[in-house]
Amino acid sequence: MTKCKLHLIQSSEGVARAARLAESIWREYYTDILGKAQVDYMLAHLQSAEAIRRQIMQEAYCYFLIEYDGDLIRYAAVQEQEESLFLSKLYLLHSARGKGAASQVLAELERMAREKGLPRIWLTVNRNNRNSIAIYQKKGFRILREEAAPIGGGFVMDDYIMEKELDEEAHGS
Repeated sequence: MTKCKLHLIQSSEGVARAARLAESIWREYYTDILGKAQVDYMLAHLQSAEAIRRQIMQEAYCYFLIEYDGDLIRYAAVQEQEESLFLSKLYLLHSARGKGAASQVLAELERMAREKGLPRIWLTVNRNNRNSIAIYQKKGFRILREEAAPIGGGFVMDDYIMEKELDEEAHGS
């Protein structure tokens, strides 16, 4: 089985690569779910190199480029919070789906959370993103609630908040 490798973004080139991946992934996958106008807005304001750099420098996000079988296929971003790890972003190129990469990345993020003594991982996922919701549920996440959050430009993120409790034994509590 091919192993995913997570590379912590620590350079301007890494930020630029994540922004390029965002451009490809978001246009390919989210236009049907959110519409072109909202995707354009989100890419410009939340997924651009400038936005990613700000999130890393000012908001304590850790961004990762994810390599699978020698190719950069996805990116992820997490933020350590008081009692949890917030999985802010986990996006995969269409050509790399269905190969087990998501499972490997989620397992690695769980390992990271446990090492930090964080008992849970939580995330937001668009309520119309049925494929991702099903994957997260299969991996032990449960829907806590619905949330509609304005993001500017007249757009709203219409999400589920999902959470996975990590077993006590595995993180040493």
